Amino acid sequence: MDTVAVRLAKLKREAQKEWKRKWRQKLRQATPANSAEWRALGADVAVALLKIVMIIALPFAVLVRGSVFIYEHGTRSVWLAVLTAGILTGGVVTAYAVWIARRFTGRGGRGGRGLVMPLAKWVALPLVVFYCGYSLIYLASVNAKTGPVRAYYGSVHPLLRLALSTLILVDRDMLITDTGRAPDDYGRMGLPTNSRSRHFEQADGWIHAVDLRTTGRGFIKNRGVQFYFWLMGFDTRRHVGTADHLHVELN
Repeated sequence: MDTVAVRLAKLKREAQKEWKRKWRQKLRQATPANSAEWRALGADVAVALLKIVMIIALPFAVLVRGSVFIYEHGTRSVWLAVLTAGILTGGVVTAYAVWIARRFTGRGGRGGRGLVMPLAKWVALPLVVFYCGYSLIYLASVNAKTGPVRAYYGSVHPLLRLALSTLILVDRDMLITDTGRAPDDYGRMGLPTNSRSRHFEQADGWIHAVDLRTTGRGFIKNRGVQFYFWLMGFDTRRHVGTADHLHVELN
């Protein structure tokens, strides 16, 4: 028995050595040999990462940008715009869920078609409804400068709330410094009253503008936030009122 155990241990060590030798050989073969191959590898990695980011971002872009586009060019009913964009987003999420299910179950072709409705009903629909509800109702206290700013959040236009909540997912330090205003607020801030301010309640009953903190956040991050809102269809202006901030508004 001792002899058998010794032989097994020896075979195990030899197998491990052989596995390590082959693994090192594969690594050497896969390692770029010159600067051109390193650049090609870097480009491939960058493209792969970009694809992953785009796949993750697509449902959120369809929901936010789609609702803004429909609101501005199709219907001025905000809830119809959100509903339509939500249905489109549900379609994207369903497509993702079907693809993942097929990868794990091996069901393709006609067999995979039977997955569409169950996944749309039990995966895509709950996810979209939950996310929309969460975005429209909740704002963490860490993302609002003051209690009144947070209290005004429910009066901010729903499409702007969707955009803000989506940004908070990737920028946890984003801080809303101002939302709704009354005419007297300008006097307290030492500013002339702007009767056309989007911070006032508009004809549709919603506040169409918010201010975001820019101080201490860095040039790249601030430009990234500004680019995001521009991409989603909002107007942005970097200016100084009582302090440097990014003004974001919906037309």
